[in-house]
Amino acid sequence: MKIIVSNASPDPIYEQIARQIKNQILSGELTEGEVLPSIRKLAQELQISVITTKRAYEELEHEGFIDTVGGKGCFVAMQNAEFLREKRMKLVEEKLAAAVLEAKLLVSGCLSLLKC
Repeated sequence: MKIIVSNASPDPIYEQIARQIKNQILSGELTEGEVLPSIRKLAQELQISVITTKRAYEELEHEGFIDTVGGKGCFVAMQNAEFLREKRMKLVEEKLAAAVLEAKLLVSGCLSLLKC
């Protein structure tokens, strides 16, 4: 599992971790039943607090992406095809909305420059 965190990002580190794991699940890089690194191991690898990784895993579990089994660890949750499709569609919609917003800002910025 490949995760990159940036202290320069405006997003909290736990959100960066959760988003990257979620994207790996949605893209199929991580498959159903696959074991995730322990909270402590991931914290050590990323050189961050255990509390931060715990919060990322809690977010993922709350959203239904992972399951935690006491004494055994965290695993990629079983997903039905419709659930994955909906999540992917939501991700696409979010990216499209961001692209539209950027385009509007770019166009409005260009128009204001032309008025000068």
